[in-house]
Amino acid sequence: MIRALDFHKAYDDTIAVAGLSFEVLPGQVLGLVGPNGAGKTTTLRALSGLIPATRGRLEVAGLDVEQHPIAVKQQTAYVPDDPQLFDDLTVGQHMDFFASVYRVADAETKTQGLLQTFDLIEKVDQRASALSRGMRQKLAVCCAYLYSPAAILLDEPMTGLDPPGIRNLLESVRQRAADGAAIMISSHLLAMIESVCTDVLVLERGRAKFCGSIDAFKARFESAGTPASLEQAFFAATACELPVGASG
Repeated sequence: MIRALDFHKAYDDTIAVAGLSFEVLPGQVLGLVGPNGAGKTTTLRALSGLIPATRGRLEVAGLDVEQHPIAVKQQTAYVPDDPQLFDDLTVGQHMDFFASVYRVADAETKTQGLLQTFDLIEKVDQRASALSRGMRQKLAVCCAYLYSPAAILLDEPMTGLDPPGIRNLLESVRQRAADGAAIMISSHLLAMIESVCTDVLVLERGRAKFCGSIDAFKARFESAGTPASLEQAFFAATACELPVGASG
């Protein structure tokens, strides 16, 4: 489970996130949407333990992120929009490294399955520095999935992916959620969020405009009994001055 309780983050005099509270249960996929600068990446980075909260409490798998940073990192996978890989290591060596760090059982079988799923099996001996942008993204996801974390945080994961890569990633997210992971995805691709997420958190200037199920969010903006799309609901919500509320 992922949980934020009155989460605040400030950089000097700039407030990036203010009073954010939400939870993602095992099996749920929460879409994090909002304009640039809304606080999406800040929220994911704080949950992963990369940056400290200014105030409030963040939890992953029942562990306080600040009090138990190592244990949280063992339970969390964070894939940023520009993954930092080891350029001199091959695809296979990346997988071996993560398997060793996280003490993955049956690592060889899991590695083969992931590389096959993400069409990297033929690149196993290629260095990361020679991979395309999309292939680097796929490798980062494979490394994240290898140790079966309880919480998966994906920041703009579709960047650089071709259509088959996008399809494979979405299918993998659904499968990981079905296996019990709590997942958060930040993206500007609202149709993708609508297709794979169970819930949505709409951010604007660091504050929540809405947090709840996608169906409930769209129902607030239906017209003549016709449900709005997530995109229509998003633009209607961001046009409102006040938060549009939350629903389970």
